Amino acid sequence: MIKNIIFDFDGVIVDSEILASKAFTKYFNNLGFSLKEENFYKFAGMKTVEVIDQLSKKFKIQDKNKFFEEIFDIVSKIYMNDLKLVNGVKKFIQNSKKNHFIGSNSNKERIVAGLKIVGMSNIFPSEKIYSFDMVKNPKPEPDIYLKILNENSLNNNETIIIEDSGVGVRAGRSADVRVFGLTAGKHWHSNRDQNELYDNGALNVFKSYNDLEKALEGL
Repeated sequence: MIKNIIFDFDGVIVDSEILASKAFTKYFNNLGFSLKEENFYKFAGMKTVEVIDQLSKKFKIQDKNKFFEEIFDIVSKIYMNDLKLVNGVKKFIQNSKKNHFIGSNSNKERIVAGLKIVGMSNIFPSEKIYSFDMVKNPKPEPDIYLKILNENSLNNNETIIIEDSGVGVRAGRSADVRVFGLTAGKHWHSNRDQNELYDNGALNVFKSYNDLEKALEGL
């Protein structure tokens, strides 16, 4: 019987992955490139500093610190103005009688701020929020999920993880927990292959929280 659900944050609770892609697109197009938001969807689930490092190499950006500061400024403004819940998540959580946790590659301050923006602060108290700055290694390493399991004495067999990225799925599977993929976020455009999640170990992949809720009824 499933008693505990651990949610990733970006792309699973808040529809923020598409906002990061929007910020990167705006930044590079201002530099004269002609890119689309889809060009950045593959970075979903990764830490921003890792994305900055990869993009700096790809686009031969010398000053990574300046790049990070400028992107952070753009993302922050978009985040404050445009952040929305992933469709169906609030109803799903309200209907769920499980214990709920967040395990994210974002930092805790950003998660808390995001929950406040979308009106979910009362659902996830601080002690239920785990972020990359609380562990040694971020996803795809399992540290964050192992910390949640250990500190809350959760049984692996009574716990599931909901993820939207291959990075997150690998982390959950490495923690020996069942992982369900979710593609309800807007960054999962029609041409994006769900095998990205299956290939990294997702037990199943669902297009909506409604489909996920139905699947969990018998577990």
